[in-house]
Amino acid sequence: MLAFAARRLSAIATVVLLIGAAIVVLTGILPSADFGALVARVSPVLGFVVAITIVAELASAAGVFTLLAERMAGWGRGRVVALWLLVLLLAVVSTAFLSLDTTAVLVTPVVVLLALHVGVSPIPFALATVWLANTASLFLPVSNLTNLLAADSFGGSGSAADFLAVTWAPALVGVVVSAGILTFVFRRSLRGAYDTPERTPIADRPLLIYSAVVVAILLPLLVSGIEVWIVAAGAAVLLIGAFLVRDRSALRPTLIPWQAIGIAFGLFVLVEAAHAHGLENLLAAVSGSGDDPLSLLHLAAVGALGANAINNLPAYLVLEPLAGDPLRLTALLIGVNLGPLVTPWASLATLLWHQRMTALGVTISWPRFMGLGVVAVVVIVPLATIALAVTAGAH
Repeated sequence: MLAFAARRLSAIATVVLLIGAAIVVLTGILPSADFGALVARVSPVLGFVVAITIVAELASAAGVFTLLAERMAGWGRGRVVALWLLVLLLAVVSTAFLSLDTTAVLVTPVVVLLALHVGVSPIPFALATVWLANTASLFLPVSNLTNLLAADSFGGSGSAADFLAVTWAPALVGVVVSAGILTFVFRRSLRGAYDTPERTPIADRPLLIYSAVVVAILLPLLVSGIEVWIVAAGAAVLLIGAFLVRDRSALRPTLIPWQAIGIAFGLFVLVEAAHAHGLENLLAAVSGSGDDPLSLLHLAAVGALGANAINNLPAYLVLEPLAGDPLRLTALLIGVNLGPLVTPWASLATLLWHQRMTALGVTISWPRFMGLGVVAVVVIVPLATIALAVTAGAH
């Protein structure tokens, strides 16, 4: 019931945003020239989101994620803490290379079912996926939609190397500190041993191997300097071709994240219209200026507050023009990427994660979720900003 209500609310929000976007374009509130420039900018970004989602969904349908989780159960050698560390690693790698939404949608059910299967509490593992889906999303341009929008401001080329050269320290802080907090809070649950479960029968071994190879080749190509939407689209075409031959039932319209794309595009248009009518001037006093540590922390804090108040994507969009140089832009990304840990709507990944948790029958205490999130944000955002300031000063 809750999952149905959440999906219905998401569908309504998508329709409302798209209607609002259509109104501002058709009435000229957003000038046609500005709309054209916006479409040219965001089309490759949204194209990547569609392609990488198709790749992740088809890889999951082939059994890649299930196989990996069961291999991890074996690698853990029956020790819960070892399995915990492997799950943390999986969540970080999935988020960094395949985006935070992939971790929220596909890794969450695999990890939760794995925990239930080996007889340990799924709550720590579930929280690890949603926290790291957010806090591990600062490593690469492909890790988060906000990063893709910001990438061209890093060195001009938008390459993963240029981006990572600035973001690596706060990204590392985000992962280490969030993992450390969760490990401390759930330390009692992570003790003990488990019996390695029997492996799930493989329905189509050639399809599984082929899909795994495509994903394995995709990951390094995403940081090769080739346009990421081209790389992801190529991988999607390869997998679609294989499924046309081996399992056409998996090829369905729901592979495309229609609602996520609709919400993102609607927000893009509405925020661009607001900027065209003076929003930037209104927010200038709120976001501050300067590259000193306190100014960077100010911007990061505003980004985190905005993300938890209205969602991280619109928070980024309204503040992006005021960020300026790569250093301030990274401070903003710290706020909107590492900060959405408090409210359920702070990021799309959190909403998608909650839908998955509800479908799995796992109950999360929202007061506890939000309380832990406040503690995490108060620690992570300042430490990540300090790491940014320190490494920037070293250069």
